Amino acid sequence: MRSFTNEEYLFAANIIRGLSMDGVQKANSGHPGLPMGMADVASVLWLKHLNTTSANPEWPNRDRFVLSGGHGSMLLYSLLHLSGFPVTIDDLAHFRQLGSKTPGHPEKDHTLGIETTTGPLGQGLANAVGMAIAQKMLAERFNTADFEFFNNYTYVFCGDGDMMEGISHEACSLAGHLKLGRLIVFYDSNKISIEGSTEVTFTEDVAPRFKAYGWKTQTIDGHDPAAIDNAIRRAKRNADIAPTLVICKTTIGKGSPNRAGTAKAHGEPLGADEVKLSKQALGLPADTDFYAPAKVYEIFEKRNKATRRLATTWKRIHKEKILSNPDLAEKWDAYFDNSLPQGLENVLPAFEKDVATRAASGKVIQTLTKHIPNLVGGSADLSPSTKTWIEGSPSIAAADFSGRNFQFGVRELAMAAVQNGLIVYGGLRVFSSTFFVFSDYMRPCMRVAAISKIPAIYVFTHDSFYLGEDGPTHEPVEHLASLRAMPNMTLIRPADPTETGAAWLAALRNNEGPTAIMLTRQNLPIIDRSKYPAASMLEKGAYTLMQNGQGTPDLIIIASGSEVSLAMKAAEQLSDVNVRIVNMPSWELFEKQPKAYRDSVLDPRCTKRMAVEAGSSFGWAKYIGAEGTTVSLDTFGESAPYKELEKHFGFTPENVVAAARSLL
Repeated sequence: MRSFTNEEYLFAANIIRGLSMDGVQKANSGHPGLPMGMADVASVLWLKHLNTTSANPEWPNRDRFVLSGGHGSMLLYSLLHLSGFPVTIDDLAHFRQLGSKTPGHPEKDHTLGIETTTGPLGQGLANAVGMAIAQKMLAERFNTADFEFFNNYTYVFCGDGDMMEGISHEACSLAGHLKLGRLIVFYDSNKISIEGSTEVTFTEDVAPRFKAYGWKTQTIDGHDPAAIDNAIRRAKRNADIAPTLVICKTTIGKGSPNRAGTAKAHGEPLGADEVKLSKQALGLPADTDFYAPAKVYEIFEKRNKATRRLATTWKRIHKEKILSNPDLAEKWDAYFDNSLPQGLENVLPAFEKDVATRAASGKVIQTLTKHIPNLVGGSADLSPSTKTWIEGSPSIAAADFSGRNFQFGVRELAMAAVQNGLIVYGGLRVFSSTFFVFSDYMRPCMRVAAISKIPAIYVFTHDSFYLGEDGPTHEPVEHLASLRAMPNMTLIRPADPTETGAAWLAALRNNEGPTAIMLTRQNLPIIDRSKYPAASMLEKGAYTLMQNGQGTPDLIIIASGSEVSLAMKAAEQLSDVNVRIVNMPSWELFEKQPKAYRDSVLDPRCTKRMAVEAGSSFGWAKYIGAEGTTVSLDTFGESAPYKELEKHFGFTPENVVAAARSLL
């Protein structure tokens, strides 16, 4: 396909500017400055270099485009509309309205051409690092000597806010270390933020910073189509060398006579009068809203035809070389059909002696990875402690992406965002791990995973004050309550090593959002499943583990994780009481059960209830009611051997019994 002329690129850019400012103006809300400032870069990228097609929006080898500055979403929506994706002019006119396809910040929807949810600045950039890693990993697994099934680029638009956020330092340092040459980032350097000129807060020299990370850098006029095109072509020459940062010197709100280059163009509508003046300056009809003449659709359709041909050729060769080969077809399905092998519950390891659930999880991981070839994962420099290293496989490295282990370094925030990017790219099941207390660093990315229904798996170990000597800075107290408050986040706290395997299966079966598995540092006793319900009951979220009598109990003790065995010991000392012990590893899974089942476990006729958990009591009122009580921890921990701490904080059978008798 012939290249477009500079005039055609600029014409398309001005149409994008018009659509963007009209969408913001009609909504009376939004950010016109970024779309107007980056329209020229977007025009050249989408019309000449970006290999994506509305005819096959989930083509595995499509280039990924990430608008990290998600507040500029009208830029992306305008591009998707012009490129033939199912985003109509009417959708643009319903920007930021309830139920529209065009919310205030882009939300992951591959059908619409939106690769990942962005908004919290820096996370989109970090997601893109994950996408670039996934491309390298799948290329290692599926590319052949005569055809590259995975050779796409990942392109990112980011701005000063992304650069200021700490996550960009973590993620871009990792990207440089791994030499992710197919990652190309366009930095919208307009020197404006909400409060005014960035000179008041952000004066670092970004180019040397990225060079120190191991990136290639360029600086261009972000409004010159020829310079933009040349920059992209130079960046592509680094595909096997290093990621590239293209610093685009731009004017925020370009085209607005009175707002361009000012903070006023950033986060508020231009105003009806300024919109008209801007359209006149850009050569657009001043009194026509959402102006998009046939010529602009013709320009974008030429590009779409070219990318359709690329996708069609890829699909044909994929069919010839992979789908027609039974072994390769089976391998492909194992990565991309999103199902699990049958009978996994039958291959889980058995445990015969007391062991920490983190260690049990490590054994489960070794078993599962033998049966699930696309299960990969890593830790934030803690795999010896979290027991998450996949044996017999190397770690991902700049010169070798064949491995299954990630060494993220001490970068918890980037780890969680990169994990999201790895997963949304497609083909990989990914877990990450760290101490539970450090979920604080990961939380913003976990929240985006929950919003986006990304099936991330988090392996959190050292899950309570039983960590011991490291003290309160490392002992999670409020963290269970905090994550339970997050919609669409599933928490699982298994009660013993056997149940840990069931927790992993539940996590792998959850394709509608992230799952966090909380694991102990200290050894836990094995629950004799010949006497008590099977560990697979974990998938119900809660179940009756034992009861001293029949019928309606006098007391229900609910416990999770390491406190389940404690509750069982207390029940032995309450032999004169009809007490029911309920193991509740997951509130979220329990709430998905029918009411009849929930009532069969937490009998509504029994109002004497107690919760036992080595964490905050916050939230337990939902299950214990007004007459209930807790054995919990509503202070920070202490530094001491854990055996001393369990006595200090009252997590002993004697104290649980005393609390129970007081309640009765």
